[in-house]
Amino acid sequence: MSEQRQIITNRVAFLETKIPSYAAVLGIVCLLVVWEIICRLEIVPPLFLPAPTAILLAGWDMIASGELYKDLIASLYRIGVGYAIGAALGVLVGLILGFSRWTDAIASPIVYSIYPIPKIALLPLIILWMGIGEMPKIAIIALGVFFPVVINTFSGVKNVDPMLIKAAVTFGSNHLNVIRKVILPASLPMIFAGLKLSAGTSLLLLVSAEMVAAQEGIGAMVLHYGNLMITTKLMVGVLILSLLGLTFNRVLQWLERKLIPWK
Repeated sequence: MSEQRQIITNRVAFLETKIPSYAAVLGIVCLLVVWEIICRLEIVPPLFLPAPTAILLAGWDMIASGELYKDLIASLYRIGVGYAIGAALGVLVGLILGFSRWTDAIASPIVYSIYPIPKIALLPLIILWMGIGEMPKIAIIALGVFFPVVINTFSGVKNVDPMLIKAAVTFGSNHLNVIRKVILPASLPMIFAGLKLSAGTSLLLLVSAEMVAAQEGIGAMVLHYGNLMITTKLMVGVLILSLLGLTFNRVLQWLERKLIPWK
């Protein structure tokens, strides 16, 4: 019996394998080394794929000259405000849709019919409504964040154990307390799934909006240097976008661990 138990333990040992903290960095370092070697051997012309060291030098020059700051600050402002508005409204509307059957019946078809529309296609219409400025860019980002968060929050509410809700009502909780103390905590895993999904969408919409209707921002910078065929500075913009996406993901993972310690 003990031998059989040992065999089963060995078979599932991979599920309990501890991954060292440096594993996440190791993959990125290996990629950069291979990339550098390819560029040093001139397998790919530098115009098409500059080496990581050349990109870092170009980035340092842009930082030293102050050129990078205005674009970075403009993009951070747009994505920060747009993401916050879209996420807050998405969680609120998702909770209402999931909790109220009448709202679900009336509004869910509207949400699911608008969700598949590429949000960047609405940018010209939003510019027509709001004019040229910061509001259309913030609005398109908020719109792109809103729908994934709504749908994931709605799914999370619908998957809450009905017995928990009935127990809370039995002990005298009103609707607001049921949402705040039962439905919202139980829905948090799905809410964070929507927040992570929409983080990537927000970056995509940020770059698209800045390429179409902006003079400043990382997207405008990438387009500008692409037109001039200065690929080192173009890749600096791509690298910044990658770091922003990684930072978004890490911050959301940290918040998830803090708010859902039982997961």
